[in-house]
Amino acid sequence: MSVNAGLFTSATAHWSTPVELYQKLDNEFHFDDDPCPLHSETDGLNRAWGERTFMNPPYGRQIGDWLRKAYEESRLGKTIVCLIPSRTDTRWWHDYVMRAKEIRFLRGRLKFGGAQNSAPFPSAVVVFSRRTIANA
Repeated sequence: MSVNAGLFTSATAHWSTPVELYQKLDNEFHFDDDPCPLHSETDGLNRAWGERTFMNPPYGRQIGDWLRKAYEESRLGKTIVCLIPSRTDTRWWHDYVMRAKEIRFLRGRLKFGGAQNSAPFPSAVVVFSRRTIANA
């Protein structure tokens, strides 16, 4: 069995969303935007987001910036659904994720698009919306 060494390093910050998970979430939320698709030329951190945005941010050092942006966009009355690693010990988790309307911990480990093996970390779907907690 071959293991992709990139799964265990920070060699890549991009984890392609599993199609089935995206479709299930899209059926529920009816997304109209994705500010950080793979191989995008646009800078999603520096533009307004849609009313119902799906976000699977790069999982590197900038993830806190993406979650801050998701929180800020939700304060404008938008719904932002984020697929992120479940890293409850991080500053960004406590500063932003804990203010979310809903946190859905995913059972097991996701197999991200094109990967032969499951991710070495658990994942969560975080929903920011109008009812996001302002000052958690």
